[in-house]
Order: sequence, then C-alpha cells, then structure tokens
Amino acid sequence: MTICKKCGLPKELCVCETIAKEQQTVKVYEEKKRFGKVMTIIEGIDSQRVDCRALKKKLKTKLACGGTFKNGKIELQGSHKNQVKELLRAEGFPEEMIEVS
Repeated sequence: MTICKKCGLPKELCVCETIAKEQQTVKVYEEKKRFGKVMTIIEGIDSQRVDCRALKKKLKTKLACGGTFKNGKIELQGSHKNQVKELLRAEGFPEEMIEVS
C-alpha cells in the first residue's frame, strides 16, 4: 500500500488532487498555428498537484485527436473548446472555474 507524501493518507483515500482541482482557474481557448491549423489550448492547471499527462491522455482519447503537454499547457489538435469544458467538468473541475474564450 502506498502513502501520499502530501497528506499522509493511503493513495485510495487521498484527496489532494480533488482539492487542487477545485482551487484552480482553467482557461480554454483556441489558437491558430502554422499552416492555419487550429489548436485548443488548456492552461492554468497546476502540474505539481494534478497529473496533467494522464489528463492529456484522457482528453486525447475522448476527443480522438492528437496533442501534447508542454510549458504547463495541454495542446490538443483541432477545435474542441466546448467538448473540453464538459470533459474537464466530468474529471472533477468545477464549472465556474473553467473559462472558455
């Protein structure tokens, strides 16, 4: 059984990530990249407290698109602003903390 280093509870009972999700303001926006391609950018997620690589993988699977995590941002290929908001809400981020522009 593994113990969380932050709260001292077993990993099954750990609430550190849930608390971190409730305290963060997440910004979702689109940006045009090279050759006119559109990327959906998600920023504002604290990568120290939330597993961004696992979140990126879930989003890529659900949206059937490519993407990456770099410079503290999740970048997804294509226009997915509204779907990302719903998926983040399903992952435990409060709706009022997700800004879509």
